Amino acid sequence: METAKREKRGYRMDMVSGPLAGKLLVFALPLMLSSLLQLLFNAADVVVVGRYAGEAALAAVGSTSSLINLLVTLFVGFSVGTNVVVARDLGAGRPEQVRDGVHTAVAIALISGVLLTVLGLAAARPLLVLTASTPDVIDLATLYLRIYFCGMPVNMLYNFGAAILRAQGDTRRPLYFLAIAGVTNVALNLLFVIVFQMSVAGVALATIISQAVSAFLVLGCLMKDQGPLHLDIKKLRIDKRIMVQIMRVGLPAGFQGIVFSLSNVVIQSSINSFNSTVIVAGSSASANIEGFVYASMNAFYQTALTFTSQNYGAGQCKRVDRTLFLCQAYVVITGLVLGNLAVFFGPTLAGIYAPGQQAVIAQAVLRLKYVCSLYCICGIMDTMVGILRGLGYSVVPMVVSMIGACGTRLLWVATIFRANPTPALLYLSYPVSWTITAVVHILFFLFIRGHAYAKVKGIHGVDAEEKLAGQA
Repeated sequence: METAKREKRGYRMDMVSGPLAGKLLVFALPLMLSSLLQLLFNAADVVVVGRYAGEAALAAVGSTSSLINLLVTLFVGFSVGTNVVVARDLGAGRPEQVRDGVHTAVAIALISGVLLTVLGLAAARPLLVLTASTPDVIDLATLYLRIYFCGMPVNMLYNFGAAILRAQGDTRRPLYFLAIAGVTNVALNLLFVIVFQMSVAGVALATIISQAVSAFLVLGCLMKDQGPLHLDIKKLRIDKRIMVQIMRVGLPAGFQGIVFSLSNVVIQSSINSFNSTVIVAGSSASANIEGFVYASMNAFYQTALTFTSQNYGAGQCKRVDRTLFLCQAYVVITGLVLGNLAVFFGPTLAGIYAPGQQAVIAQAVLRLKYVCSLYCICGIMDTMVGILRGLGYSVVPMVVSMIGACGTRLLWVATIFRANPTPALLYLSYPVSWTITAVVHILFFLFIRGHAYAKVKGIHGVDAEEKLAGQA
């Protein structure tokens, strides 16, 4: 009865049968809105700081994003592994393994959060020094990072908990929880920065409090679940077999994220090398605008990941192919439309972050033209990664990203950028690296497709779609 109610409310989705195109959108749209709300955490920080705490504070908050991603990405990769493992077991009809996966994932989240807090507190200033953070920014940036990383346990709990809910097709409740947390974040930002004059410390504190709200809501949701996703805090433990499965996907995913983050840190260091607060602030404003476009496209990466995992687990290879085609079509349209709208309205959007600061706005618009106009290529690249991970191939995308993304950008900075060090030439490295990486991912998928499908058909005996058609 309870299961039927959840399915009726849309909390669960049958991913392995029925029309696919509409289900992909129904799954992706709440994910897209959730990602946008999550971005509002940082956007609210940047807007409030830019308006009420000054240019140096704006640059301090904006310049920390690449470092935060660098330290957090490995552990967030484990949540990707959680999504794949739980979704595959759900698709294959293995409820006991699903339960083990839930409890193992939450235990990993807690341990990861504590480790990240310790690492962030210790490494904040040294990493800022390594990335050539400017003297007028480094103290404020260090303070922001240290407070921010105190909230890592709740950050990880939310990410892992949301990954578990997505595995069963539930993207609505994480959206509701983030909406509540987003309102909390904005209200606390205004209170701490404007009323209490806490500057970057206030926005960092507001962020971790709002993350705690979303984390506790997700945990409460899992604890109340009456199906295989039920969480019993007393039964938290790490099942070694499940952990190996999660790590098999999650570790390469995390390392791939680190590779991208490292390349972005290199880009941030090159931006800092101009020794211009205007360029740093302009790049930070542009990066925040880009984040909204990226989050919209990234919803289709997560959709491809979950649908591929469930359908591959159920042996429905034809639906995997359709998932690939439809998600790529959706992500290209999303990237082209939103990316070029961001370019067109660039001056207005940048003005939100730096009102009246024409030099900063000009630098933001310059970066938008090079990054956002071709952002759909990044979406193609990420969606291919989602398909490959859903099929169980996580190491090769990591290696390809190391060579295609990080390697290309490092080589670009060391050669082309060094020969002509301008912001425009630096930003051009983004679409070039995306294109190289996307092409290699597509070629690899075509290479392994036959083997991967033959393997799962061998397990199920016949293609599940053909089996269902025969039964009908």
